[in-house]
Amino acid sequence: MNAGHATQAGTAGYASRFPALDRNGFYRLAQSCTVSSLGLGTYLGARDEAADRGYSEAVKCALRGGINFLDTSLNYRQQNSERNIGAAVSALIGAGELSREEFLVSTKAGYLVPGAVPSEGIPASDVVGGMHSMAPAFLADQLERSRANLKLETIDVFFLHNPETQLEYLPPDEFYARIGKAFEYLEELAAGGRITWYGAATWQGYRTRPDARQGLSLDRMLEIAGRAGGRDHRFRFIQLPLNLGMVEAFSLPREPVNGEMRSVLEAAEAAGVTVVASASLLQSRLARDLPEEIARRLPGATTDAQRALQFTRSTPGITVALAGMGKVEHVAENLGVSQFPPATREAYLSLFS
Repeated sequence: MNAGHATQAGTAGYASRFPALDRNGFYRLAQSCTVSSLGLGTYLGARDEAADRGYSEAVKCALRGGINFLDTSLNYRQQNSERNIGAAVSALIGAGELSREEFLVSTKAGYLVPGAVPSEGIPASDVVGGMHSMAPAFLADQLERSRANLKLETIDVFFLHNPETQLEYLPPDEFYARIGKAFEYLEELAAGGRITWYGAATWQGYRTRPDARQGLSLDRMLEIAGRAGGRDHRFRFIQLPLNLGMVEAFSLPREPVNGEMRSVLEAAEAAGVTVVASASLLQSRLARDLPEEIARRLPGATTDAQRALQFTRSTPGITVALAGMGKVEHVAENLGVSQFPPATREAYLSLFS
């Protein structure tokens, strides 16, 4: 396993190797670390040797090109995506091209993954809907699998994967009680150095009102994290979809901030929580045929994929915009956004007028 984790000095040093990108505002702070505003995602793709080679080479290309935020999950391509990242970063570290302190890796646990279920089984009471668990014993098993797949001693960000899934089956009080047990355990993992931070990676959770069936309350989750870890708790990341077709995280007032209802992005910023945007390209559906008006209001980009990424990474409150990149060609095209600054707030808001 590769020892260490992303650090303030290491990630700042990484960004300094790309001065042109840095001048263009390509890097931001995520907690204490300097991260690229474009992150490499690994959700889609076949589970075969060709896809494995494609992802491994794409990860190497991204890290060599200025991207230092990698996102995956144990269930992405049934562990293959984690293994591809592990192979790529180990090769670069082994060759002296990269240090472990220079990049962040986030992964996720929650779903029961074929071939990755604890050998001793899971108590039925710990599984919801026959497919999802947040029980500490289950999370312990899943984290060890991810550490082995990724060949990393420490996972930088460990997400509960779509925890709102359980709200389809549990009353809110029981759901948040389970969140509390998970957070207490994740604080123990952080104290032991197996993870640095933890969070919630969601699909529906922050795109609707908290009292909706699958709505999550960030305010309540922060309160639970405070009880579990005190003021210095490690619940410091959330992940949610934000793109040209899904803007609820930016536009929907849903969280209390100083007595007023604000968007989840505003609430996260006020609480010191980093927000990572998933589905920036909406599984490639936003990579083509965008209206000409988008191109006019988001200058600099040369492809629709770049325009869609520019929209997401320019959203106030978003730190990293993820895009699936399973081939070197995807990395090369998407890295085009590093050649110009994010849109100004004024230009961004003009897209809503």
